Amino acid sequence: MVIYRARVFDTPDNPFTGGRLRSAADVALVVDDGLITSRTDFDSARAAHPDAEVVDLRDGVLIPGLIDTHVHLPQVRAIGHLGRPLLDWLDQCALPEEAKLGEPAYAKAVAGEFLTGLISAGTTSAMVFGSHFAGAMDTFFSAASASGLRITSGLVTSDRNLPDALLTDVERSTEASQALIDRWHGKGRLRYAVTPRFSFSAGPELLAAGGRLVEENPGIWVTSHLNENVDEISGVAQIHPEARDYLDTYDRAGLVGRRTVLAHNVHPQDRELARMAEAGSVVAHCPTSNSALASGFFPLRRHIEAGVQVALGTDVGAGTGFNLLKEGVQSYFMQQLDPAGGVALTSAHLLHLATSAGAEALELDEVGVLGEGKRFDAVLIRPAEGQPLDVGIRHAADDGDALAKIFAMGTPGDIADVWVDGVSLHP
Repeated sequence: MVIYRARVFDTPDNPFTGGRLRSAADVALVVDDGLITSRTDFDSARAAHPDAEVVDLRDGVLIPGLIDTHVHLPQVRAIGHLGRPLLDWLDQCALPEEAKLGEPAYAKAVAGEFLTGLISAGTTSAMVFGSHFAGAMDTFFSAASASGLRITSGLVTSDRNLPDALLTDVERSTEASQALIDRWHGKGRLRYAVTPRFSFSAGPELLAAGGRLVEENPGIWVTSHLNENVDEISGVAQIHPEARDYLDTYDRAGLVGRRTVLAHNVHPQDRELARMAEAGSVVAHCPTSNSALASGFFPLRRHIEAGVQVALGTDVGAGTGFNLLKEGVQSYFMQQLDPAGGVALTSAHLLHLATSAGAEALELDEVGVLGEGKRFDAVLIRPAEGQPLDVGIRHAADDGDALAKIFAMGTPGDIADVWVDGVSLHP
């Protein structure tokens, strides 16, 4: 039993539907074996649990663990290649790196670097776009299990428009995917996601094979890309002439449902938004990637008005790092600048997108806020004394302003500790 005494910010009620930031300068979270059994004042917590260990975190700000809904395992060494649109970036930067994961030692090293990147950035749960190699996925799942993080991931499948080393076929992909599902789905905090790279590199038969896996393995997830780049969309239409639009390439294969997370959707059609809302599918919004690849302005307002769930993703490595705080502030910038009329985001919106929205998107009902009945997945923001973020927090006008400064200036260097299920993961 541990009592964490802290200044706490979270968003139990969705700010997009009228909720506000929940904040308190001195809260006691009583944690028993990773479960928050009480959220109360310190005196009450101490009286109820006189023998509990007390951890005083009031010199920082405690927020829920951050949740990344789209991040690429093989691209940790490809971060920071700027100045190229999507398809050129893939050919010149990402795909050559991804081909290297066929070598076991390389895959093991990358898995370690990737998980370190997540933890150091305060990410406690993630939908991870995996590798094209089954061996690399075994290595990653093993490392992810040992890390303690909540990870959903799967074997990436493609049968065209990529280097030969990254291509598969229906029989081989189905066999390898099913073996990974049997080994890893539901083991500890791990879940499996059917992962066609995108409909530009996966034909109808390969997509349909993924749909059969979903049908035969209830509870697994689906993730891919959607409407990121206008040239990509044009290419998809040529490969799938029978489909009504990009989303329909997945839908015809049985890949659109409540457990479907599709990244980007910068250029959606109204029909696609309506269908995603109907199915309960989720969009992973990746603002630094959309900016770095010049993919366009994410139409957040259209998603909200259509009733489509949205959460944040870093999209490493087209995105510029694992820091979801940076993704939050970049989403704010892009909405401010959107010539079509963006959504006026507050710091509460940003925290929601980075935490509770991700928990809802990934059906991680046990996390996302710091309240009674939730698991203690948390991040302590504590910048070094005298640094600009420390100054900003101390002189903030109110808690919403302090949170805005955390998003505007916060980096992994300002994260003092990270917990999953009450266990500290931060070095």
